Amino acid sequence: MTLNPRELAACLLQSGAVRLRPLDPFTWASGLKAPIYCDNRQLLGFPAHRDRVVESLAERARALRPTLVAGAATAGIAWAALVADRLGLPMAYVRPEPKKHGMGRQVEGPGAGGHRVILIEDLISTGGSSLRCVEALRAEGAEVPAVLGLFSYELPQAAEAFEAAGLVLEVLGSFGALAEEGRVRGILDGVGTEALAAWRSDTAAWSRARGGA
Repeated sequence: MTLNPRELAACLLQSGAVRLRPLDPFTWASGLKAPIYCDNRQLLGFPAHRDRVVESLAERARALRPTLVAGAATAGIAWAALVADRLGLPMAYVRPEPKKHGMGRQVEGPGAGGHRVILIEDLISTGGSSLRCVEALRAEGAEVPAVLGLFSYELPQAAEAFEAAGLVLEVLGSFGALAEEGRVRGILDGVGTEALAAWRSDTAAWSRARGGA
């Protein structure tokens, strides 16, 4: 049975895949300050959680009728391989940009041309990296109807980007469900909950106010 968003939130928090620090923000690679940090690769080390996530991703993917499963490098690769194995389908992965040596490929694995491809991402923030992967797959002649992710920050700019690209975005977990699970577990108090809501409503302004990019 597919994990519901609150169940996935519990898995993320229990495994340490998601950390919440509204009063001591993390600095992302982009330089942005954020009250949340998500590394879903941590779930791979927890077999019970991992199996439920893979089964949920496979169930969602199966309904989309893919003929090939692709993973976004690097964090989506493991999940795509596990889902492809569960569905008995070929698997490929997509680099952020073409290699600068060797064959110069951006899509690694079997040729994507002519396939109906579901791209698997571990995390959706603004959606930019996912859309670059989709563009690479479509450039090879693949049909890409949807991106399937474990978790989304539910940022407005991501929804706008996917709509503009004509892509369906499906995720197992939501920012709202995570915030609620954090509150129930005592990880977040009222101040923390308000900080998360303020960050999500305007990530750039929230970051700048705390010395971030």
